[in-house]
Amino acid sequence: MAQTKTNVMRILEQNKITYTAHTYPHGKEAPDGVSVANLLNQNPDYVFKTLVARGKSSEIYVFVIPVAKELDLKKAAKAVSEKSIELTAVKELLSLTGYVRGGCSPVGLKKPYKITIHETANNIPTIIVSAGKIGMQIELNPSDLIKLVNAQTYDLIS
Repeated sequence: MAQTKTNVMRILEQNKITYTAHTYPHGKEAPDGVSVANLLNQNPDYVFKTLVARGKSSEIYVFVIPVAKELDLKKAAKAVSEKSIELTAVKELLSLTGYVRGGCSPVGLKKPYKITIHETANNIPTIIVSAGKIGMQIELNPSDLIKLVNAQTYDLIS
């Protein structure tokens, strides 16, 4: 069965970035990130989730952190020079990013938001993020991802 290419995969190919696509079984609801890591038989420290937040200034920011960790809102606010930030409502995700919950990727967002990736991405051999669709992930070199999405890295977890 030929695998459907997501927009994320097309963007990686256009930029000549090598990646490995992974798929996992799922129901109607997206499984949580740790379950995804387990379904893919991957180290949860290498599988990252994409979170969307709004700063006090109403600016939207994207944070990419390991699936088993929680975003530290104070550290995240500091990373983007905001007084405070809060995660956006799930119902806003599609209109802000073009992605649904569980399929949100830092690659191919609707708008060029400021993206911050947790600093451990600098020290791991590969990073796995959503391919833009529930049930599909992409694995690539963390520095390729950072460069592609023009991200900064920062300590984002408590």
